[in-house]
Amino acid sequence: MSYTGKKLLITGGTGAIGQHLVQNLLNENPALIRIYSRDEYKQFIQQDRLKNYDNIQFVIGDVRDYTSLQSAMEGIDYVFHLAAMKHVPACESYPYEAVQTNVKGTYHVIQAAKAQLVKKVLLSSSDKAVSPTNTYGATKLMAERIIQSTEKDLTGPIVSAVRFGNVIGSRGSVIPLFQRQILMRQAITATDLSMTRFMMTPNQAVSLMMKAMERAIGGEIFVLKMPVIQLKDLAEVVIDVTCKENNLNPEVITIEEIGLRPGEKRYEELMTFDESVKAYDLGDMYMVSHRKQDWPVAEVGTYRSNIPTPITKEEIINLCQAAQVLKG
Repeated sequence: MSYTGKKLLITGGTGAIGQHLVQNLLNENPALIRIYSRDEYKQFIQQDRLKNYDNIQFVIGDVRDYTSLQSAMEGIDYVFHLAAMKHVPACESYPYEAVQTNVKGTYHVIQAAKAQLVKKVLLSSSDKAVSPTNTYGATKLMAERIIQSTEKDLTGPIVSAVRFGNVIGSRGSVIPLFQRQILMRQAITATDLSMTRFMMTPNQAVSLMMKAMERAIGGEIFVLKMPVIQLKDLAEVVIDVTCKENNLNPEVITIEEIGLRPGEKRYEELMTFDESVKAYDLGDMYMVSHRKQDWPVAEVGTYRSNIPTPITKEEIINLCQAAQVLKG
């Protein structure tokens, strides 16, 4: 799929993944990349960094505001919908705010895209949307349902979604938190050291979005096959690397388990058993689809982080180095 000469809109384009996506899309020679977000300071910083590009345009706006969103989509060919309220505790404290952004905002994106004759829309979702136990996951599940219901609208754009695991180095990532705690108090707090999580680099997240946008024909959910990390191993790796970089003794760093936060799971899921029955294996990812597809059928079973063997500490370091988070 070529983006040469195309006009693109990225909601939430000033976020960590959005910034990586912009950099990748610039290599595709699009006519325009319009970055839509409500954070004027982040836009100012990003605009300064991209000042040598004449095909970048910044628009202040909120996905809650349909009129603003519709105006921003004028002339746009493809939309990457990344804007969301993501912080789990904040969504638990202000659930209606999460609904306004993640559910109503997604509906606005679809309706504005339809009004402006956009060709394709891709939603970034989360593993927390699978069997959700928190507000954030529930709102992302609803956003996915909106995407899938739009498939029935033959007059609108092609709309699909991708499910992410935890993105290393993104906003809210635990690694910089651990690093700050080590340097400030020589101790880190962890919710549950037996916890497992799917992890991916920002480049893997962007690659998933690019492939999903190309392959989407309507209503699919794309799921990247990604490694599993145990929190205990990650904490010990961050301690070792941070202490080595700052000439600290790792033996004096303590780990305090504080218990799961409200709505938090010990493991995450990327695909339910029922979804796997409707899934196809694309090699590096799964595709959940209600349509008959010309891809190999996926192996039936729940895809969750407490089943695969977690990667080794050395592999964790390599993954973090690839994301330019730890030096190793």
